[in-house]
Amino acid sequence: MSSREPGDAEPRPPHDLGSARTPPRSRWRGPVPTWWAVALAVAVLVAANLLLNHWAGPLRLLTALTVTALLLGILRLAGGTLADAGLAPGTRARGARWALALMAVVAVVYAVAALVPATRPLFEDQRYDGMTGSELAVRVLVVVPVGTVLVEEVAFRGVLYGLVRRARGTVWATTVSSLLFGLWHVLPSLHLSAAKPALSDVFGDSGPGAVLAIAAAVLFTAAGGVVFCELRRRSGSLLAPMGLHWALNAFGYVVGFVLR
Repeated sequence: MSSREPGDAEPRPPHDLGSARTPPRSRWRGPVPTWWAVALAVAVLVAANLLLNHWAGPLRLLTALTVTALLLGILRLAGGTLADAGLAPGTRARGARWALALMAVVAVVYAVAALVPATRPLFEDQRYDGMTGSELAVRVLVVVPVGTVLVEEVAFRGVLYGLVRRARGTVWATTVSSLLFGLWHVLPSLHLSAAKPALSDVFGDSGPGAVLAIAAAVLFTAAGGVVFCELRRRSGSLLAPMGLHWALNAFGYVVGFVLR
C-alpha cells in the first residue's frame, strides 16, 4: 500500500531528471505571478549588468552575491523552490559528475588547441599583459566562479529558466534564457575586438567592424546559452552548466597567460 498522500506530486522517474512534470498548481503559487517575476528578474539583471561591468575587486564580488540572492528571492516569491533553479540536494551528485567530466573535456581541447599553430592565436589577449601569477589565481579561483559563473548561471539557467519553463515549457525557457544571455554580453564585448588580435584581424578596427564583433559575440554566447540550458535539462542540475562555464573561462585565462 502506498504511503503517498493524495495531494502529493507524482514521483519522478530516475532517468528523467531533466524533464520533470509540472507539480500541482498549489505547489507553484506565490505573492508574485510568474511573468511579473520574470520581468522583475530581468530588471535586476539590467541593473546588475551595468554595475558588474563598471566595478571591479571586492565590490564586484559583493554585487554578484547580492544579485544572486535577489534572484533566488524572486523565484521564491513566485512560488518556486531550489529544485526549480536546478539546485535540489538530490541532483547535486549527478550534476557534479557532469561538471567534472565537462571540465576534463575542456582541459583536453584547450591543451590541444594551444599546441596547434593554427589555433594558438585564438588565446592571445592584450588583457594578459602585465598580469602576475597571483592575479591569475584570484581571477580563476574567485572572480570567475563568483563574479561570473555563479551570478550568470543562477540568473539564466536557474531562475529565468525555471520560471519560464513552469509557464511555457522547456523550449520557451531555453529560448528566452539564451537570448537574454546573449544580450547580457553586449557591454563586455564593447572592446573585445581591440583586446584580441585574432578578432581584430577578422573584423578590423573600424566602427562597423566593432559592431560586427559585438553582434558575433552576442550570437555566440546565445548559442552557448542553448548548450548550457540543455546541460541543465539533461543533468537535472545547475552544477553541470556551472562546471562547463567555469572551465571555458578559467582554462582560457590559464592558457592565454601561459602563451603570452
